[in-house]
Amino acid sequence: MPTLILKTRINAPREKCFDLSRSLDLHTESMKGHKEKAIGGKLTGLIGSGEQVTWQARHFGINFKMTNKITAMKKPFYFVDEMLNGPFKVLHHQHHFTAAGAGTEMTDIFTFRSPMGLIGRIIDSLFLKRYLNRLLTIRNQAIKSVAELP
Repeated sequence: MPTLILKTRINAPREKCFDLSRSLDLHTESMKGHKEKAIGGKLTGLIGSGEQVTWQARHFGINFKMTNKITAMKKPFYFVDEMLNGPFKVLHHQHHFTAAGAGTEMTDIFTFRSPMGLIGRIIDSLFLKRYLNRLLTIRNQAIKSVAELP
């Protein structure tokens, strides 16, 4: 199963980074290019443990819906979201926050698998892994930009 690991250094306190990572409003803003918006469950604010959100977005010219749930959380150290319904066979996203000097190291561990067996695995390796890495990088840069504002 493909796994992405991204580390982002942010010059802001861990608690601030943790909360910005749970902000549905910031997520929506960072994914405007894909017309991503919350359409079900928790719609705005900070998503919490046990809460769900259904996203609608456009990727590869196709409209998608995906429902994710926060399945684990220990504030301000980590939280996990997992896809309940959507385009993937598996989607599991761990968000970790470690104090690093006066700032924070934010680590994403993002595991996914496309449906359709062998064809899905080929799609994952040929381009989906790179595409998802770019989406996570865009999201993390948005968190970093807001977190580092004075």
